[in-house]
Amino acid sequence: MKITGIRIGRLAIPLIKPFKTALRSTDVIATNIIELTAEGPFSGYGEAPPTAAITGETDGSIRGAVETRIASALIGRNAENLNELLDILEHSVVGNSSAKAAVDTALHDLWGKCHGRPLYQLLGGGKKILSTDYTISLNPPEEMARDTLDAVSKGYKALKIKVGSDPRLDMARLSAVRESAGPGILLRVDANQGWNPKEAIRAIKFMEDGGLSVELVEQPVAAWDIEGLKQVTEAVDTPIMADESAHSPRDALRLIASRSADMINIKLMKSGGIRRARAICAMAGAAGMECMIGCMMESKVSVTAAAHLAMAESVISRCDLDAPILCSEDPVAGGAEYSGASITVTDAPGLGIESIKNIAWL
Repeated sequence: MKITGIRIGRLAIPLIKPFKTALRSTDVIATNIIELTAEGPFSGYGEAPPTAAITGETDGSIRGAVETRIASALIGRNAENLNELLDILEHSVVGNSSAKAAVDTALHDLWGKCHGRPLYQLLGGGKKILSTDYTISLNPPEEMARDTLDAVSKGYKALKIKVGSDPRLDMARLSAVRESAGPGILLRVDANQGWNPKEAIRAIKFMEDGGLSVELVEQPVAAWDIEGLKQVTEAVDTPIMADESAHSPRDALRLIASRSADMINIKLMKSGGIRRARAICAMAGAAGMECMIGCMMESKVSVTAAAHLAMAESVISRCDLDAPILCSEDPVAGGAEYSGASITVTDAPGLGIESIKNIAWL
């Protein structure tokens, strides 16, 4: 079954309210959709958002990588030879992890459809339901408190709290969120590189001494500062999770070997796709380290792929896949299904995605 074509288009999905972190603010998910076609006919879908602040990629660089390097390397090859195709993809261009992730996902989707099986089963998974946390964006304390009350009223049991703009104000934010959430809600704090090591240690000690019962703190320092990350990890009792510091399997190996973090947040856009994400899972599992599966501001296309991966990898113990929940509409027919915090997938082949509306094909 030969690959017959590849095309890329843009998709924009408005958010219910602006999404704010220490790195950026947006009121829309603006992303690139990849469609691979094969004889049959079959279509495989993937996605690459332009997250320049994290991966360095823009719409132009994603489109250029796909159209000038990747497409010609894959068209005409057998869609069933997954590992060969992934090898070709890996060596088609240096870097460009999100562009590669989109095509990697589309190849996995095609592979599942060729075999008539859902992807999570082909990856060795058995569970069909996940539970995601819900993100509370970076805002004034009183607004974050209101957003927390709203999320708890909707049944969310785990919240990711965005901080990192001002350590002193961050403590007021966290105190307000904990008061609104009550004692039974898990709080995961994400600083998005917003503190330096000393600020991070002071902030986390404040959480610990103040009884805020924070489950973990994600990426407290700059992505490049592995020594600072290790300093924070060793100085506090709260588990520290690496996110922006952990892109590739090589990054994960360095973090694991140096014991610079307690956990790793895996995102397909950082790792370069499902296969490289599985390599991170294998290393973390061998080291006894738990992982979270996360996402950028992505549509249900790539989030569905992340869900299938999480259902197949036992080392993934936490999920942060709430981006589709934050959207005011869903242009994707099929794929992952949301009911509050619960995520399920069907047994439709591949990712189970049937169609996508409102794509502006280029």
